[in-house]
Amino acid sequence: MGCLNLMVRVGSRDESPDQTGFAHLFEHLMFSGSKHVPSYDQVAQSMGAENNAFTSNDLTNYYLTFPAPQLEVALWLESDRMGFPLIDQKALDTQKHVVVEEFKERYLNQPYGDAWLELRDLAFQVHPYRWATIGKEISHIEQATLDQVQAFRRRFYAPDQMILGINGPYDLLQVEEWVTRWFGDLEPSGDIRPSYAAEPQPTGIRRREKQGAYPAPALYMAFPMPGRASEDYHACDLITDVLSRGQSSRLFRGLVMDRPMFSDLNAYVTGDMDPGLLVVSGHCAQGISIDDAENAVWEELYKIANHGPIQDELNKSLNQIEASLVMGRTNGLNVAMNLCYFEYLSQAGDLDREIEAYRKVTPDRVRAMAAKLLKPERASILRYLPNEQDDHG
Repeated sequence: MGCLNLMVRVGSRDESPDQTGFAHLFEHLMFSGSKHVPSYDQVAQSMGAENNAFTSNDLTNYYLTFPAPQLEVALWLESDRMGFPLIDQKALDTQKHVVVEEFKERYLNQPYGDAWLELRDLAFQVHPYRWATIGKEISHIEQATLDQVQAFRRRFYAPDQMILGINGPYDLLQVEEWVTRWFGDLEPSGDIRPSYAAEPQPTGIRRREKQGAYPAPALYMAFPMPGRASEDYHACDLITDVLSRGQSSRLFRGLVMDRPMFSDLNAYVTGDMDPGLLVVSGHCAQGISIDDAENAVWEELYKIANHGPIQDELNKSLNQIEASLVMGRTNGLNVAMNLCYFEYLSQAGDLDREIEAYRKVTPDRVRAMAAKLLKPERASILRYLPNEQDDHG
């Protein structure tokens, strides 16, 4: 099999505050056909390929797997839609409708669906991470014009804003020849990406509560943390692994099993390129008040901040991470995607040093990072309350 990954260096952080959701909207538009390929999916399927795409705060990613001899066809497909997409008013209206319905279905019309809209707005005051990938407001998508979308394409969808990763049984010189043939004539944008204003450190706890027809109280706690390229990132990631990875983790064992305060409880990092968030989130068990649940989480956070993990806990997390990274190397598409990501982040070769970076983290470093990050005055807390439950249960 052959694998092609094309990463475009544009995500929701690159949008204007009054035109949010454009990176995700444009991802949809890229499946509307191109100059020589009216139906991308039809051609992809005819060559036995599978494809998809996703958008994040930092990037938009397109990927394709196919029978190995079809690499040049895959390169032609990608170059045609990247260089010559057919974006007219009909295509825009169609995809705007699709995205608006997605916005409603996933974020507005289901319990807790707006959590990331609310939490980002609460945790970020300056940086463009303050809106979600889907957009800040549904009206930004509804009011998007063809001129605005075309300007977005000219700025970001150009070869100097893209990273191409290929994995498969190929001759390097042949691949270079084909890439030059199909991408070499595309016009660069010359766009120089700005450095976004650093988010000021919070000076006091931030709270927001929403009351409505929710099945159970829910809690989201977010703490600012370093970006993905920081030398402290791996310690932050390990904090969340010790807290909630697996059934023997602290939060699951302590607050879901032994003392059932929550029906589910997780800790994770957003993994953003710029400084992002360390998040703890969960839904309260039946009969548990939101105040008691939050206090129980704080107890666990104080423990790891004051005492850190023991070496055995850390080793378990490190072994799980290493196994995941090693297993990921057996998937060709995963390799192509990660090479693109690490090239965007710093350089592709850093992918081979990722396990080493995690192994360097000590229990004391995890404790020190937890003590630095997990303070009440740094927390943004979003709470959902069912209609029949007030703040105290």
